[in-house]
Amino acid sequence: MRKSFLPLITLAILLALATGSCNLNKTRHRGTNRDQVLHGTVNHRSNLPFDSNLVGAFYHTYPRLSKYQENVVTVYRQHRYNEIWYDNKGIVEFGQSLCNKVRDLSTEGVSSKFPYQDKIDGIFDNDRENTLSQTETELMLTNLYLFYAEKVYKGLDDTTTTALGWLLPRKQVSYTALLDSVMSDPALLNRNDSILFSQYYKLRDVLKRYRDIEKKGGWSPVDLDPKLKSYKPGDTAAAIKQIRDRLFLTGDVKENNGSNKYDAELVEAVMKFQKHNGYNPGKLILPKHIREMNVPVGERIKKILVNMERCRWISPEIASAKEFIVVNIPSFKLNYFRNGKSDFESPVIVGSNVTKTVIFSGKMSYIVFSPYWNLPQSIILKEVKPGMAKHKNYLETHNMEWNNGQVRQKPGKNNSLGLIKFIFPNVDDIYMHDTPAKSLFANERRAFSHGCIRVAKPRELALEILRDDPNWTPQKIDAAMHAGKESSCSLKEKIPVYIGYLTAWVDPQGEINFYEDIYQRDERLGELLFVEK
Repeated sequence: MRKSFLPLITLAILLALATGSCNLNKTRHRGTNRDQVLHGTVNHRSNLPFDSNLVGAFYHTYPRLSKYQENVVTVYRQHRYNEIWYDNKGIVEFGQSLCNKVRDLSTEGVSSKFPYQDKIDGIFDNDRENTLSQTETELMLTNLYLFYAEKVYKGLDDTTTTALGWLLPRKQVSYTALLDSVMSDPALLNRNDSILFSQYYKLRDVLKRYRDIEKKGGWSPVDLDPKLKSYKPGDTAAAIKQIRDRLFLTGDVKENNGSNKYDAELVEAVMKFQKHNGYNPGKLILPKHIREMNVPVGERIKKILVNMERCRWISPEIASAKEFIVVNIPSFKLNYFRNGKSDFESPVIVGSNVTKTVIFSGKMSYIVFSPYWNLPQSIILKEVKPGMAKHKNYLETHNMEWNNGQVRQKPGKNNSLGLIKFIFPNVDDIYMHDTPAKSLFANERRAFSHGCIRVAKPRELALEILRDDPNWTPQKIDAAMHAGKESSCSLKEKIPVYIGYLTAWVDPQGEINFYEDIYQRDERLGELLFVEK
C-alpha cells in the first residue's frame, strides 16, 4: 500500500488544484463565496532549509497524521529538507488556495475533515493566532495536501473496496509523469482525465445541480392515489400538475405551463424520466413511476456521492483503450466501445441477488458457437439430481448427457447458453452467452441468472467483434451458430471486459441516469462515506 501511494505524494506536492484562496490579510467569513481560481504553486526552488529531526517531533505532537510520515520524509529528501510552502515573502499563494479547497471538500463528494483543522484555521484566518512554528506550519501544509490528495484522488483503500466486492483493478497512475504536462498546461489543474475517470467530473457537475435543488427546498411528493392504475394521455388530475412541477425541477419538462392535463409535452417528459430511471419508456404513468419521482432529492444526492467514490477507484486508462466491453450490472446493459464511442449496445440479464454477478475484469479471448453447457456442481445438486429422482428421463427431456462424470447439455436452440457464448477466462467461470428465454428481456429488472451474463443480441455482438476478420463472415457465423456441433473462434486481439456496478451514470448527452441498487451495495458503501471523519 505504501508503494502504491507514493506516486500520489508527488502529485500532492507538485500539482496545483483549482480553487479559491484563503486570505492572510482579511478575516474569512464563513458562508461567503470563495474565489474559484487557482493561485500559485509550491516552491520547487526553495533555499529555506529546516532541521530534518523536527519531522519526527512533529508526528509525536500530531499523531493523527502519522500515516503520512514516511511519505513526507520521502518528499523532503527529494527537496533536501528545504521548505516548499514558503518563499521570501511568506507562505506561497498556493498554500492559501489549498486551504479553501480542503474547506470545500463537500464539493468533491467527501465528508472527511482534516484532523487538525483548527491549526489550519490558525495559519490562514486573520482573527486566529497561528500557534505553530514556521517548520510546523510547513509540515502541516504538506500533510494537508496529502490528506486532500488521498481523499479526492484515491478514495477508500484497496482492502476495503475488495471487501465490498469490487474486484476491478484499482487505478495505477504515474503522478510523477504528469508533472511536465501539468506545468505546460495549467488548465489540466481544473480537470485532468488522467487522474480521475471522466465520469467522476460529470457526476460532480450533477451533484452541484442537485444540491442547488435541495437548497431551494427540493421537490414535493406527488400525491399517489392507492386506487390508481395509471394515467394515460389526455387525463386530467391534480397529481398530473404535481408531476409536471416535479419533472420541471430536474429538467425533464423544459417549460412549466402549470396545466393539470397529461398533454403531449408531459408525455415526452415522462418517457424521458422513465428512460433515465431504468424503466421501459411508455406513455402510461404507473404508480411505480410516481414512487420513483417521490424519492427525495437527498437520497439522489447520496446515490451520486456513492458513485463518485466508485469512480475514484476506476483507472482512467479504461476509456483510452482502442476497444473494450462494459457491462454495468444495475443498468442491465452491455456497451461495446471503439475509439472512445459506444458502437454497440445490448440489454443483458445478470445474476440474481442470491447468485450475484461478480464485479471484475477479464479479457475476451474466444467465442464458442453451438456450445455445450457444462452444468456447475451447484446446479447438478440443487436441480438435476432432484429432477432425475422424480423423472427417469430427466436428462433426455432436457437434452442433457453424462460426460466424464459430469452433466452437460447438448448444443441446440434450447441449450441454456443459446447458440453462442463469449469467453474471458476467470476464476469465477463467468462468461456472456445467448439464451433461449428471450421473453425475459422484456422485464425492466433483469436479475435472473446464476451469475453469468445473458446477452439479448448475441449474434450482433459476434458480428461486431469479428467484423474486421475476413475468415468470419456473417454467413459463416450464422452457419456455426446453427451447426448443432460445438466450434470456436480465437480472437486475434483479446478484448478487455469490465463488469462494473454504478447506480448513477451521466450519459454522453449530460443526462443523469439512476438505477436500482439490485445487490444493496450503495447502503453499505454509504455507511463508510457519510460519517464525517
